[in-house]
Amino acid sequence: MSINCAAVDRLIDSMSFTQKVGQLNQRLLGWKSVERNAAGRLVASDELKQEIDRWGGLGTLYGLLRADPWSGQHWGNGIRPEERTEAIAVVQQTVLERGAHGIGVLLSEEAPHGHQALGGTVLPTNLGLGATFDPQGVQEAEAAVAAELAASGIHIALVSGLDIARDPRWGRCEECFGEDPLMAARMCEAIVTGMQGEHRSKVGHGGVAVVLKHLAAQGEAVGGRNGQSALLGPHDLHEIHLPPVAAGVRAGALGFMAAYNDIDSVPCCANPWLLKDYLRDQLGFDGIVMADGLAVDRLEDMAGSIPAAGRAALLAGVDVSLWDEGFTRLEEYADDEQVVAAVDTALRRVLELKAMFGLLPEDGADTAAIAMPSADAIAQATADGREQAKRMAREAITLINDGQSAATLDDIRSVIADAQAGPVIVAGPFADDFGCFLGDYTAPLPADEQSSVYRQLVARLGEDRVLLVAKPSDAPADQWARASTVVFVCGSTSERSYDSEFDDNGAAKAVTEYGATCGEGVDLSDIRLPWRQDDMLGEVAALTTAPIVSVAVCGRAHVLTDVLERSAVTIWAGYAGQYGPQAVADVLVDGADMSGRLPVTLPAYPAAIPVRYNDRQSAAHVYKDAAEPILRGFGYGAGSLAAVTFSEMHADTQSHPGEVLVQVTAHADDHGAAGAVNLFAHVSGGRRIPRLAMLVDSVYMDLNAGERRDIAFHVPCDRLRDVGDGQVQVTCTLDGDSTHTVTATLPGEY
Repeated sequence: MSINCAAVDRLIDSMSFTQKVGQLNQRLLGWKSVERNAAGRLVASDELKQEIDRWGGLGTLYGLLRADPWSGQHWGNGIRPEERTEAIAVVQQTVLERGAHGIGVLLSEEAPHGHQALGGTVLPTNLGLGATFDPQGVQEAEAAVAAELAASGIHIALVSGLDIARDPRWGRCEECFGEDPLMAARMCEAIVTGMQGEHRSKVGHGGVAVVLKHLAAQGEAVGGRNGQSALLGPHDLHEIHLPPVAAGVRAGALGFMAAYNDIDSVPCCANPWLLKDYLRDQLGFDGIVMADGLAVDRLEDMAGSIPAAGRAALLAGVDVSLWDEGFTRLEEYADDEQVVAAVDTALRRVLELKAMFGLLPEDGADTAAIAMPSADAIAQATADGREQAKRMAREAITLINDGQSAATLDDIRSVIADAQAGPVIVAGPFADDFGCFLGDYTAPLPADEQSSVYRQLVARLGEDRVLLVAKPSDAPADQWARASTVVFVCGSTSERSYDSEFDDNGAAKAVTEYGATCGEGVDLSDIRLPWRQDDMLGEVAALTTAPIVSVAVCGRAHVLTDVLERSAVTIWAGYAGQYGPQAVADVLVDGADMSGRLPVTLPAYPAAIPVRYNDRQSAAHVYKDAAEPILRGFGYGAGSLAAVTFSEMHADTQSHPGEVLVQVTAHADDHGAAGAVNLFAHVSGGRRIPRLAMLVDSVYMDLNAGERRDIAFHVPCDRLRDVGDGQVQVTCTLDGDSTHTVTATLPGEY
């Protein structure tokens, strides 16, 4: 829908200062805006009515459909999929009836890896999606999620994507696409294009507006402590943390969320350089900036008071608040010319976004004519989302160890397929667990959609063949002796229980002994597998001679040194989403390929961190007690592309001005292969200490059996050197394989 600027101007002129401030607020928790009457029907709550009356309307409503332990919404009391239309209608009609200007309310929902609502699609978390190295696949998956949101009457999707995993102690690593800025940038572009369409073509037409979070450098927080200071210079800020931001703007993102952390003492949601000079003036961003939940109020110590905190955030460039009191106190600055002007600027952005969704009254109308959700459209979009979730779960599975002992994965598959072989024992703390695959920010799924690795293997092999052993001592020695294979499911979980304690922003506050070990609020000082899982695996290895397949379900770069040493095969599954257990069984029983690659570096020791592939100095042979601190490097994957051979690699610096063209020929074996081929570069000759390596391009390919294909990597020169440098030598390496390396020299001018 086109924006009628004159109509927006008239609305702004007709509003009181209080009404304007109300349009910038997103204070009310959406699930508190409706309740059930005696007949069980959804009706507007008094809290919703009071909020509308206070402001003469409502700007944005957060989380109307959200369900999880923090909100307290579940299948017994939350809004079910078939009730979404009713809930949306109740809220919008109440806002139109009680509001002063006939303006509808923007509805925002969490969608960091699918829609966080009852019945919503659950994709792999970003760390799992990052393992696919498949931006096109992510774009298609996010388009399906957006279709579900739009069909449900939602306008804004709050989507993680900007954060870079720089320290595995940080509990929110699962929300990152990995440790590399280029891949994160491409994934952010995929999110925006998938959800909004090319050039925002789907916004208001089957798509939603994306608010990318979190801006910026949250993954750089000291010690991996959530929301704390990021200590880094401007060069690293631009090179590591801002590329996804720039990519989001190029793709047309309509929103960004300012993060909790500060950068060199300046809080992100009160940083005019970040939110104005860089985001708007340099990149040309024209959408809304939203503060993270209660982030404005956290400025109180800096600003001196809650009202001053609201003023500081507004003047720095925040347009829309989230749950805080600071923006509600902007009324106190009605005589402050700076605040009045900034409120009008932010209001215009909010109203222009509302116009895209038909939430403003058209000329001559008293109220907006808001289209209500369609149950059929919701059902179709949800079904499409499920298919995308299945596909992305399969792509996320990554083989990081094969044939450590005499048995290879192919050998183990043959044994599993042999009905006459001994039992398959499924062990480990997550052997019969479903929630471990889901990640944080996930609504509960109905019981009939829940599964586990154990249940999936039973479904394929039968109850007589598959044994569940919660603890090694639960099975007698003769069962361990007869076992043909052991599948050990280990790792971590972000699953919250409904009796968990939470901070006021929804982050985990207190975690039980066997509760969440990852996710927001669960930063760890020790990144070994929790609950002495290494010891448990050692007990298993001592009880059996059967080959062990370990499945690591992880939301961060846990230390898996003992796991690799004791397992014939190790599979890394990230948090693969609701179809993660099926994807693991597909690999073990059905012989499915694994195209995933590690999106983070796996450390070999718990204290030799952080280690990143693109650090400037190697950590090898620095620690006298941990000479080789890296267990598996970024981009490692021993799956379907391992059998592809490469030849005829060469670099061309002449044919395409401003870029290096690297070409190589790929040749698949008689099995075929799919996955990403990555090109890394090391640069020398500049003014700074070079990074050990940089991912400079990645091409996802699908090769048929025996197929030969030429692959071209296009590497912009400005990614390889500082402006103003003289000659720069670039060494390009294919997926860390020193046998496929070319060197090129860039001239001083281009």
